[in-house]
Amino acid sequence: MISKHDILQAFHFRHACKRFDPERKIPDADFRFILECGRLSPSSFGYEPWRFVVVQDRDLREKLRAVSWGAQGQFPTASHVVCLLARKDDLLPGSEYTEHMMRDVHHMSDEAIARRHHFYPQFHQTDFQLDTPRAVFDWSCHQVYIALANMLTAAALLRIDSCPIEGFHRGQAEAVLDAAGLLEGRRFGLAVMAAFGYRAQPQPPKTRQALDEVVRWV
Repeated sequence: MISKHDILQAFHFRHACKRFDPERKIPDADFRFILECGRLSPSSFGYEPWRFVVVQDRDLREKLRAVSWGAQGQFPTASHVVCLLARKDDLLPGSEYTEHMMRDVHHMSDEAIARRHHFYPQFHQTDFQLDTPRAVFDWSCHQVYIALANMLTAAALLRIDSCPIEGFHRGQAEAVLDAAGLLEGRRFGLAVMAAFGYRAQPQPPKTRQALDEVVRWV
């Protein structure tokens, strides 16, 4: 079993790496492990509203870099770049996708599906007020970030560096991905991107607030 010390060491190792060693590539088995940790992440209702697009094509990376001010050093040097996409209308009650997940992936009984048909619309309309396309997309993105966090931690445990990237113009980046046929008819939107590789420079000191500044016991 991995120790608590090893886990904390991974969190101390991880930082937002701005430039990678372009000569070092992540072994295929290690990167598949990182992707698998994303795939196995939890999601609301188990609907897995993500798609992980691994961008190894240099021309596509350059097109994305041109509209991503936060990826200037990372995209040309990273071993792997991932665009984490989030589903949109697929998450609406009664959608073909949610029916597929319930019946074909989760193998829910007819009785369980009938119950879901009752309270899932209520969750959308009342509990979380997912009453606009943007609200649904934001909810989907929140879940994609769970997968992102697990991928970053998995990489750190392997002593692989990473950098989550939000520094992009979403509309322009989505246009690049859509032109490449990666948004599946705009069923997906771009939630966040991430670069992975091995650092080219020493890690700067990690700074965080003290635990008692961010935790309240009641």
